[in-house]
Amino acid sequence: MPKPLPSNKSPVWGIRRRKAAWSGSGWKWLFPGLAVKRWLSLAVGGVLLMVLGIAIWTELTPIFRLKRLIDITLRLITTWIPNNISGPLVTGIGLVMVVLGFRSAMRSIEDVLIPEGDEALVDKLLSRRRLSRGPRIVVLGGGTGLSNLLRGLKRYSSNITAIVTVADDGGSSGRLRREIGVLPPGDIRNCLTALANEEKLLTELFQYRFQSGEGLSGHSFGNLFITALTAVTGGDLIRAITATSQVLAIQGRVLPATLADVTLWAELSDGRRVVGESNIAKAGGRICRIGCDPPNPPALPEVIEAIEAAEFVVLGPGSLYTSIIPNLLVPEIVEALAKNMAPHIYVCNIMTEPGETDGYTVGDHVMALDRVAGVRLFDGVLVQREPPSPRALEHYRRSGSEFVVLDPDKLAYLGCRAVLANVMQEDPETGLVRHNPERLAAMLMRWFDRHRSL
Repeated sequence: MPKPLPSNKSPVWGIRRRKAAWSGSGWKWLFPGLAVKRWLSLAVGGVLLMVLGIAIWTELTPIFRLKRLIDITLRLITTWIPNNISGPLVTGIGLVMVVLGFRSAMRSIEDVLIPEGDEALVDKLLSRRRLSRGPRIVVLGGGTGLSNLLRGLKRYSSNITAIVTVADDGGSSGRLRREIGVLPPGDIRNCLTALANEEKLLTELFQYRFQSGEGLSGHSFGNLFITALTAVTGGDLIRAITATSQVLAIQGRVLPATLADVTLWAELSDGRRVVGESNIAKAGGRICRIGCDPPNPPALPEVIEAIEAAEFVVLGPGSLYTSIIPNLLVPEIVEALAKNMAPHIYVCNIMTEPGETDGYTVGDHVMALDRVAGVRLFDGVLVQREPPSPRALEHYRRSGSEFVVLDPDKLAYLGCRAVLANVMQEDPETGLVRHNPERLAAMLMRWFDRHRSL
């Protein structure tokens, strides 16, 4: 019969934990830059000063007595052991005591603060310090494309601001918008969970979608949570997002592009005018013009501040007309982006979207963004180099979607540089293709580093 695994309260477990302290992350506490050491040193120095002060107060002449004691001790040691041996020996013993005490203290703190099996406290502190020094990144968009990118970017910086469209009027968000009058929380929720550092179970809870129940079916828990918090805070969506960010311990922040209750509309090539974000793709025509009601919505002040301070700006990926462009219908955002001189890049979709970008090339995507903004807002466009597998292409072709083709001549005419990279992942079972978060973020950061050094 196999031996049972020791519990975390057994002596064996404690021995293993102590061994791990010597061979694992304990030495990292000696790395420069951790404020914990400074505070511990301050505390130790304070104890020594307290003892010295009490000794002086009681007229024990501590300095004289301490000097005599040290003098006698050193004479005794050097009488029996030569100083070229006793000196290094005593120094070594003192060093071992300091390191042992320091490491044991830190291990005790970790035992209390860090759950078993979680990342070591020192690793968390070092990671947090590294990420806090990362570039100030602003990402604009919405939908699953934006949240997918954020999962990769949070490995490089904690100074991320996701600016999210609030034009969604379909699904759970649309129902809450119509029935309760709140701004759609769906894209905000997706970005919050993508940036979350909290345990996986809590993140999954926020993404959980009710499958049954009158009035609940179709709603996600995160949408209901944000909506409830908005009501509790007196209709203050920003406070609700901030509170949710604290619950999920997100790395960065998420902001709506505007607090105005905007409704998208699109004019099609056949003369029709379609109102509502969810209706635009269903209309099945070529979009000639897009706008919103009310026109020229005001930007959130925090959004403008984030763009002005940004060191790197990424547009997309996401639905061109219903995720990215709605952010550019806020004039103050376009103005702030145009004034910001940091590197800007647009991440083009891998596949066209039926009813939105049928037959679009990479150049067509760039032209649509230029037309809405009235000015070029990015220095280059990131394009997937290789098309998906024939099986995936056939799967998408049945739904009216195809691979977005690179057209170098049109891009050259537009004066837009293309950045080619393999940043796609393909599900072997379903044939669905998505941007790979890790590969996409790594490519963007390499481009940013090269562009910044120019």
